[in-house]
Amino acid sequence: MMNRCGLITVQKEPVPLKSIEVELEVRDHVATVVSTLNYQNKEDKAVEAVFVFPLPGDAAVCHFSAVIGQKEIVAEVKEKQEAREEYDDALSSGQQAFLLEESEQSPDIFSMKVGGLAPGESASIRLEYVTELAVQADDGLRFCLPAVLNPRYQPQGSEGASVQVFSVPASLVPYTLCFCGRLFSPRPICKVESSCSLDPLQYLNTDQTQATVKLAAGHKFDKDVEVVIYYKDAHQPTAVVEAGQTSAETGTLMGDPVVMVSLYPEFPQSVMSSVDSCGEFVFLMDRSGSMGAPLNNKERHQTRISSARDTLLLLLKSLPMGCYFNIYSFGSSFQHIFPQSVEYSQKTMEEALKKVEEMKANLGGTEILEPLKHIYSHRCIPNHPRQLFVFTDGEVGNTKQVLDLVKKNSGSHRCFSFGIGEGASSALINGLAKEGGGHAQFITGTDRMQPKVMQSLRFALQPAVEDISVTWDLPKGVSVTVLSPPITSIFQGQRSLIYGQLTGQSSEATEGSVTVKYSLAGRPSQNQLHFSLKPAEDTGLTVHRLAARTLIRSLEMEDRDEMGENDGGMKEKVVQLSVQSGVSSSFTAFIAVNKTDGKVIQGPLVHRNVPTAMLYGRAMSRMAMACAAPASFGMKRMLKGKGRSPKTRSHCLLTDGPISQKAVPQVAVHEGACSSDLIKGEVATAPKRVNRDPFMQLVSLQKASGCWTLDPDLAAALGKSREEVEKSKPATVNSEVWATILALIWLHGFKMDAKEEWELLAMKAASWLRAQNAPCVPECVDAGNALLGCSVQKDALML
Repeated sequence: MMNRCGLITVQKEPVPLKSIEVELEVRDHVATVVSTLNYQNKEDKAVEAVFVFPLPGDAAVCHFSAVIGQKEIVAEVKEKQEAREEYDDALSSGQQAFLLEESEQSPDIFSMKVGGLAPGESASIRLEYVTELAVQADDGLRFCLPAVLNPRYQPQGSEGASVQVFSVPASLVPYTLCFCGRLFSPRPICKVESSCSLDPLQYLNTDQTQATVKLAAGHKFDKDVEVVIYYKDAHQPTAVVEAGQTSAETGTLMGDPVVMVSLYPEFPQSVMSSVDSCGEFVFLMDRSGSMGAPLNNKERHQTRISSARDTLLLLLKSLPMGCYFNIYSFGSSFQHIFPQSVEYSQKTMEEALKKVEEMKANLGGTEILEPLKHIYSHRCIPNHPRQLFVFTDGEVGNTKQVLDLVKKNSGSHRCFSFGIGEGASSALINGLAKEGGGHAQFITGTDRMQPKVMQSLRFALQPAVEDISVTWDLPKGVSVTVLSPPITSIFQGQRSLIYGQLTGQSSEATEGSVTVKYSLAGRPSQNQLHFSLKPAEDTGLTVHRLAARTLIRSLEMEDRDEMGENDGGMKEKVVQLSVQSGVSSSFTAFIAVNKTDGKVIQGPLVHRNVPTAMLYGRAMSRMAMACAAPASFGMKRMLKGKGRSPKTRSHCLLTDGPISQKAVPQVAVHEGACSSDLIKGEVATAPKRVNRDPFMQLVSLQKASGCWTLDPDLAAALGKSREEVEKSKPATVNSEVWATILALIWLHGFKMDAKEEWELLAMKAASWLRAQNAPCVPECVDAGNALLGCSVQKDALML
């Protein structure tokens, strides 16, 4: 009987959302995204459809409308409570209404309500947003259309209501996705890569500056739609001036011209090739239950936590002598290897690696706030800048609290963040790096975690840029109000964005300039960009909306900083700016009411949840719901009348069979936490170890100083016997020098495809060799090549 109503959920309820069509337009590094959601009510009663879904955390949502038949109803931005009341009043009086609002806990989750869809009626909902594309370490521009929304863990006592997520396994998502994009660039488009299957890139002109991309049919919602665009000669500094809205008042953000400046600082090669030997490196690793999931669907034996272990091995081997380090891990509770950061040595490295080998995804929920507080409670070590590396699958519900804490401590450290797997919160991962003056990376699809993390370690080992200042040189009569927060960090090849509101006019000069000055390795440097004040054509209000979003996010953070001190003054500013610019905020919502057709929707509305995809199957979904507080994850109705208080301690165990007492980890679980590591036995016991590949085996044998020792394990990693290795050693060379040269030859001869992963530890090895002043190095290199069947030159080994 139910099947007559169309697509249905696991709970056998019909789903009125039938398809989503997404059109992407990229101009240089700015993306405009238009999503059309097609609804149809095949039931015999009117419905209200609620859809909680992810968007990029830095998106500026700027349009929301509904088309019913031939009529379009365009939504307005209003204060959130006012919009909610208008929506409820409309439904109470039998009118159709549409509501779109951003989560108060995390800006990458939105809730859409389609209320009053009559039996047999269809509606097309149009949602539009703009966003800047993030620059990757390999110079690609990354766009991500989030398709996966895993339930977010809400720690006990967190501020605000948790987000109610209605999810089903990706294979059971009951609607289709169509995705296509048009790319426009001032420079040729070299290639486009994606974690999903794309139709071949189609160029629209001979100079290859315009192209189209399209998602191949049959997307399964088992991954986010990630597109990485590569331009030739990326990336050039640019400035775009956009004219104000003619209907807006002069002197307001929307009425005045706005300039968007994109700077790409270039550092001297001498600085780039140097590696700081000082620093305090703190690694914070997620060990919540969801880290036991496969890293991707193709290599299901490789879990997120096992990949993280290998990554920590590489990191620890690549650290410079003389630095300090510590490793924290967290779930519902947190642990640290040392009470405080210790000096890096062979002894401390071995002790840390022993603990890393034992790490499992067995610490329950995802509570990142407490370990961060503990890290920040320790004083920084003089002359050793703190570098914080955070690894998480990003399933937290208190994103804003976490980011506020990082910002509060931004003067004492740089934060490098890594989002692991599909559905990692872009608001959390990008926010950590932005507020902490670091760099963000996402590990999705078939990405290897190690090269991306080592790219970030390279950034961390660059000398910190200090004394950053921005100055403007504008014609007389023209002034600028900077809308972006101050630039706190600059990295080689990474974009720095500045938005400015231009006021006044000049009758003479038509050009201005902006200069960024900074100190790098003790030397003053600067980058200057000249730009035309003439507004660009055909940008619409894209730059204004991005500038408004930037200012809104800054004001929202200030509001949280000053809560209770200014009696809502900052909130009023945000609401005013959001309404004026038509860009969403945490204090506003889009509301549209169909007031004109006079039709009254009869009877009470049937409530229907539209599910999003999640990746951990039905057991994880049940666990997340059963273990959360009653209001969490849409469970209010399920728990009604069950006699449970919201403060009830709610630990749970879901399993397909008996678990021995030995298999159950003894973990400190906070109030409201959940032993999610025990789901279906996925990570309840130590993971089965596959034999470590020769590369990771070789890396594991390196000493903290950078050298290797000659032993059977090294010979085995090189694919030789101990006798073969010892027999080939030149007589005048000591065994450690010989072993280290062999390891370097093997890396250059057999693992050049993974050079990003081993380059830093190889530099350390080469430095150690040079310090030995060993004789007969050329003879050793020749003998090593002969033994291993390679032809690596001495110069390539940096000797």
